[in-house]
Amino acid sequence: MLRQYELVERVKAYDPEADEDLLNRAYVFSVKAHGSQLRASGDPYFSHPVQVAGILTDLKLDDKTIACAILHDTIEDTVATHEEIERLFGPEVARLVDGVTKLSKIEAQTESERQAENLRKFLLAMSNDIRVLLVKLADRLHNMRTLHHIKKEEKRRRIARETMDIYAPLAERIGMYGFMEEMQELAFRQLEPDAHKTISQRMDRLRETTGANVHRISGSVEAVLRSKGLAASVTGREKRPYSIWRKMQARQMSFEQLSDVMAFRVIVDDVTDCYRALGIVHGRWPMVPGRFKDFISTPKSNGYRSLHTSVLLGSEAARIEVQIRTALMHEEAEYGLAAHWAYKQGTEGASAREAYPWIDDLLDVLQDAANPEELLENARLAMFQDQVFVFTPKGELYQLPGDSTPVDFAYAVHSDLGDSCVGAKVNGRVVPLRTRLVNGDQVEIMKGKVKAPDPAWEGFVASAKARAAIRRHVRHKRREELQAMGSKLLDAVAGRLRVALGDDIMGPALGRLKLQDRSALELAMAENRLTDDQVAEALVPGAAVRPARSRSSKAKAAAAISIEGLTPGVGFLLCDHCRPVPGDRIVGNRAPDGPISVHVIDCDLLGDEAGEWLDVRWGAETAGAAARIAVVVHNQPGALASLAASIAAHNANIVGLALKHRDREFHTDILDIEVENTAHLATLMAALRQVKAVVSADRVRQ
Repeated sequence: MLRQYELVERVKAYDPEADEDLLNRAYVFSVKAHGSQLRASGDPYFSHPVQVAGILTDLKLDDKTIACAILHDTIEDTVATHEEIERLFGPEVARLVDGVTKLSKIEAQTESERQAENLRKFLLAMSNDIRVLLVKLADRLHNMRTLHHIKKEEKRRRIARETMDIYAPLAERIGMYGFMEEMQELAFRQLEPDAHKTISQRMDRLRETTGANVHRISGSVEAVLRSKGLAASVTGREKRPYSIWRKMQARQMSFEQLSDVMAFRVIVDDVTDCYRALGIVHGRWPMVPGRFKDFISTPKSNGYRSLHTSVLLGSEAARIEVQIRTALMHEEAEYGLAAHWAYKQGTEGASAREAYPWIDDLLDVLQDAANPEELLENARLAMFQDQVFVFTPKGELYQLPGDSTPVDFAYAVHSDLGDSCVGAKVNGRVVPLRTRLVNGDQVEIMKGKVKAPDPAWEGFVASAKARAAIRRHVRHKRREELQAMGSKLLDAVAGRLRVALGDDIMGPALGRLKLQDRSALELAMAENRLTDDQVAEALVPGAAVRPARSRSSKAKAAAAISIEGLTPGVGFLLCDHCRPVPGDRIVGNRAPDGPISVHVIDCDLLGDEAGEWLDVRWGAETAGAAARIAVVVHNQPGALASLAASIAAHNANIVGLALKHRDREFHTDILDIEVENTAHLATLMAALRQVKAVVSADRVRQ
């Protein structure tokens, strides 16, 4: 553990103007506050914040950040308060400490809720002062270094998973690859102990047989560069077990099949020399196709710059990775944000959002999360490491997550553009919205007049921002439709009781039900959290209410509900078994805590579903639905073409096709066909039966 004078001397070595008194007072306060507390290792607890401060001195951070590191656990784990920290150390240090402090005392129902709320608070604080992130990363790194002292395996794995999913990607996002790689390695050891042990043993054996190779190859590359008049420093290193394991998983390869377990860094004086070195290396050794990346002309979103290539070296054609960069680029790659920290230049208070716009995007998706699980999922998506680089028609560059689509691009440009997206052109060609983008694509978004994202987009988008926006729209749409349904239900109850829903009735009723307003009551009724009888009793205490309906009965509800413009997948669901279409007699089922499902009146599933039955009817503006039919066709060339031609001739559209049975003479096709109503469907099936190749055509339920 660092002693008090050693810590102060470290800070003074790189910052002679540092407030020595502040550091001393913070050290003494932390020691006294933590008192006799012990860590799982048996060490005094205050050794942890002091070691965190020591990690940050390696990054040469300012005195207030070091003081925050020393104090970062005092509010959470001792009797110290925010007011006390502010009084003794000033508002800036107190604000930093508060940003790092977990909300451990929050009363949440589940561990995921506590974790999500802690993450939300931490990210909000980080957005205002990114020094909070630097302290938190150092804190997590030291905790990971001592994780093996925790006895409970489940707790170790939970902390390791959180580190792998949240904190290692955050370190990568600000370019702190040293922190990222060490955290990933320590987490990998806990999450995949057998894989870590196996790869480490194989690396040991490889080192025994090729121990001199790293030094020999470094010397060979450096000699070739010098022979061409280019001064360079070349160093080699083995890749970490986690990096090797991830590559094995991604490529479905064994350890023996990997040939680039070593990487070499070439450090030169300036950018021009980077490209000279690249030309010399490619001129001397064969390049591995598809393995060259230029992060100098197109830096990563975290500012990382370097040239990456792989070449085949020696008579055995061993594949090695070569990274070419300047000394400044190398320092930025190791320490990221801390390598050119704004506070060192006296621009204190500068917002991290200006340098790292992804923070704003991350905050946007976090605010849209409906529950803790969605918040954590969005955070992981927003920090996804793989990137694809695409351009607008005007040549502006956007970095998106790997596997992004035009929809992701539209939301990256602006939320309004994403909401109104109806089509896209990639490199001048119209493409489906689910098309995966690749590096260098030029994307143009076609806008519609209505701002309404398609709920189906959620199934293929890759970015957290797009997914969060789609989910937000779906939730709002579902709430609107449920609200309308609830209003009709409430009016039906009031009509049965013959009361007017004025303030004199609604006020006391809401009080009895412990609801805030009429909207909350309507929503509770639509979601079946309140029965009609409960609402009637609240409106008119002691009123005679009708007997409760049996859920197995098919009696009609007191008042019909007109469904205008059903929105499948949002507020209402059409039964996938009976596939109702306009013209069918339908009934609704309002299940507890779920959307209303709409069935044909004699659907086989109605007797099995729990919930309250509702009489519903098709709205006047209903645009049609998909019916399912089974067509038995002669097994002959052109049969399917004649079938499709007949469907098209009757202005119907095939939205699903499956081959159910096939033998030598016949095959049975199951088709989902969009039709306007039952009359349209009857006409279509009559026409299909007239097709020469068709044996029979019947509507089916399955």
